[in-house]
Amino acid sequence: MTDTALKLGDHVPDLSLNLADGRVLSSADLAGRPYLLYFYPKADTPGCTTQACSIRDHKASLASLGLTVIGVSPDPIAKIQKFEAKYALDFPLASDEDHSIAEVFGTWVEKSMYGRKYMGMERSSFLVDSAGVIRFIWRNVKPAEHVQLVTEAMAQLG
Repeated sequence: MTDTALKLGDHVPDLSLNLADGRVLSSADLAGRPYLLYFYPKADTPGCTTQACSIRDHKASLASLGLTVIGVSPDPIAKIQKFEAKYALDFPLASDEDHSIAEVFGTWVEKSMYGRKYMGMERSSFLVDSAGVIRFIWRNVKPAEHVQLVTEAMAQLG
């Protein structure tokens, strides 16, 4: 995470998210309602599938809280579309191939596996209130715990 990354209490700047369905979702489209921006490393991998399917399975309860959920990965649109179709994911997923959104949120980070260092997406989530302010941040969130954490946070926001 860089020192310039968004932090708790920051206003989310204007964003433009390229959705898998071909639409572009902007901050203006989200104005006046809370939303969860969750960053995941790679479509159709075990952890990302667990997380996405949990959100899908709890979509109605999250929506009843007034929450819109958007997933963001560095995958190309075509891969995200296959992921959506394979698991019947019915919420917006965005491609951030150039990592521009991830860099703003500080989720494009150096990672290490088997001693090899590389840049990749950190599994993190940002709960943004209806005024566009980041109210909760979960870094390196566990996929199976994600929905529960978000639900509890929404209850705190009232």
